[in-house]
Amino acid sequence: MSRGGMVIFTGNSHPELARLISTRLCTELGKADIYLQENKETTVNIDESVRGKDVFLIQTGSDDVNNAIMELLIMTYACKTSCAKSIVGVIPYLPYSKQSQMRKRGAIVSKLLATMLSRAGMNHIITMDLHHKEIQGFFDIPVDNLRASPFIVQYIQENIPDWRNAVIVARNPAAAKRATSFADRLRLGLAVIHGEHKETDSEHIDGRHSPPTVRTVDGMQMLPVLIPKEKPPINVVGDVGGRIAIIVDDMIDEAESFVAAAEILKERGAYKIYAMATHGLLSADAPKKIEESCIDEVELNLFNCF
Repeated sequence: MSRGGMVIFTGNSHPELARLISTRLCTELGKADIYLQENKETTVNIDESVRGKDVFLIQTGSDDVNNAIMELLIMTYACKTSCAKSIVGVIPYLPYSKQSQMRKRGAIVSKLLATMLSRAGMNHIITMDLHHKEIQGFFDIPVDNLRASPFIVQYIQENIPDWRNAVIVARNPAAAKRATSFADRLRLGLAVIHGEHKETDSEHIDGRHSPPTVRTVDGMQMLPVLIPKEKPPINVVGDVGGRIAIIVDDMIDEAESFVAAAEILKERGAYKIYAMATHGLLSADAPKKIEESCIDEVELNLFNCF
């Protein structure tokens, strides 16, 4: 069913979110069959007309991320070939956003995904808290990168007792800018964890300097000796003693870095530790690791606006 010239379809990644959105908009979800065949091929059948309509496709990254991408691509192309007026992808978590930089001889997979979505026929994308804002530049179509920070700030003020005695924590220097934004809004102090969690230089080598430069010693050509860089000792820049530590980031995936950050914060005197993020991927045994850690509470449910 559609509302005027609008119709909403959903994939299989998060049907509950799609139902919440359609309920808020006082409409029903569009009729479509999306399933895997016995040979694992994805099949999409659009069961109502989308000719001349504005189509919204709700799909997000999930445990079965590659099937979620194929569903979205095929839904997009099916609506395009059915003469939809426009196709808007509502993708709360954009898959492969962590692979947005060249690493050694790898690939910038988020650029590939952006190209495929555009070529399939998508006209506009609405997402939330991209892992790197620069990903918007990979697309040839408009991308709205919404923020979950107002809901996180509201949650801190309404649900954390004595939140004015808290300090916002960045679990590594790369997250300092995001943490600073929260600290400024809440008028709280800032702490940054620096040391072992910082990515090593080897992870950023893209192969452009290989093979290494040959040097000559006593008339003989020799390759330079590559000495592994030692990780600096972990340190907390900022005072967390006797305070509530709130670790903020855009996502929690494997959770090792959050657990390690919580341990060092506890050692430095923080009496309660919260971890807050927009996207809770929680891969592998991340929930168990968090449960067994010294983190007191994890807040990931930021779609309470629906």
